[in-house]
Amino acid sequence: MAPVQTSPHTDIRLTGWVSRLPAAVRPYALLARLDRPIGTWLLFLPGVWGILLPATADSAAIQPLERLRLLVLFGVGSIVMRSAGCVVNDMWDRDIDRQVSRTAGRPLASGALRMRHAVAFLSGLLFIGLMILLQLNPLSQALGAASLILVGLYPLAKRFTWWPQLVMGFTFGFGAPLGYAAAADRMDFAQATLYAATIFWQLGFDTIYGFQDMEDDARIGVKSTSRLMAGRARGFVGACYGLAGLSLIFSGLLAHIDRGFFPAIMICIGAMLLQASRIDTSNPSLCLAQFKANRAIGLGIAAAFLAGRLL
Repeated sequence: MAPVQTSPHTDIRLTGWVSRLPAAVRPYALLARLDRPIGTWLLFLPGVWGILLPATADSAAIQPLERLRLLVLFGVGSIVMRSAGCVVNDMWDRDIDRQVSRTAGRPLASGALRMRHAVAFLSGLLFIGLMILLQLNPLSQALGAASLILVGLYPLAKRFTWWPQLVMGFTFGFGAPLGYAAAADRMDFAQATLYAATIFWQLGFDTIYGFQDMEDDARIGVKSTSRLMAGRARGFVGACYGLAGLSLIFSGLLAHIDRGFFPAIMICIGAMLLQASRIDTSNPSLCLAQFKANRAIGLGIAAAFLAGRLL
């Protein structure tokens, strides 16, 4: 296998624990983005919100140990399915990735791995994901299976629409309705508004992420919300975050969450709007840092839901 090469501007991390992996294993870790766990966090956290939001299941109160069991399953599942999503993305995008400075060093784009390696790795990941899904209730199993359609279609969005980040929001945000269904064993309006919140939140931060690639995307003709909204970035991302905040508040009201939720969620909404006000599309390092800061915001939102159940 050829060594993985990185370009001057890249978010690939070859230092730390990844550098200590055997040479044959390292490209798979990079293909799964295990060197950058932020994506796993941003997939996991909406699931946490969904697990914490409902007060009761259809037949009884949700026991703390059951919520904990679901959190563990969703944590492992987020690692596996985020990895699978990255493999699918890189399989579709390997030719595009070679032309973008940030992604040219990815294992499929650089030749460190071949398509047959990716297919075998993806098959293993999907098998593990299936085993985790089978631990959930039938409603969650059906929703989880349906989400694979989004996982497969998301990498194609940038070829056909200016709104691939919105498609990403539907895909990465699916953990929210899935977590809610796993905990409550039902579908309702509180679940729907929570899903809307995750879609708007992820549309906002993934637009920020996309500002890193605008020059390369324009050169090779890749469409993105980042390119579309570059001239009004702060207003657009601020609107996304504002709609996410309103949806979070409505989800709490519809779920009859206790008053401890509301002051905590207002702090998180304020942090999102402050981030939007400081966007600089010409500063890739700042855009990456702001994108990563959404892990702390997402944890704060989870803490707000927890406060609403405990206070």
